[in-house]
Amino acid sequence: MKILAISRYLKDVDWEKMNETLKHEAYEAYKLYLNEKVREIYFTENDDAVLILECKNIIEARLLLNKLPLVREKIISFKFHELRPYNGYSRIIVNPNHA
Repeated sequence: MKILAISRYLKDVDWEKMNETLKHEAYEAYKLYLNEKVREIYFTENDDAVLILECKNIIEARLLLNKLPLVREKIISFKFHELRPYNGYSRIIVNPNHA
């Protein structure tokens, strides 16, 4: 199942003092990528992280991202959304058996 996770800041941070934490964050994100749990990762124009995960469910996604240093240090949290396949094409595709 694809899960969309969007970060939000919980407090202000002096990022210049967070270099080691950010290295650990990148390392943990990379491990999730190598383990095929994180499929895509982006930043928005507001510097929120946007991740597409491949997990059994939202619970698994939450457990995985709760291990990230910025989450453990309560600097960010994530909001999770289950992504389902788009089914709107069925409205415009004619079934030849019913034409």
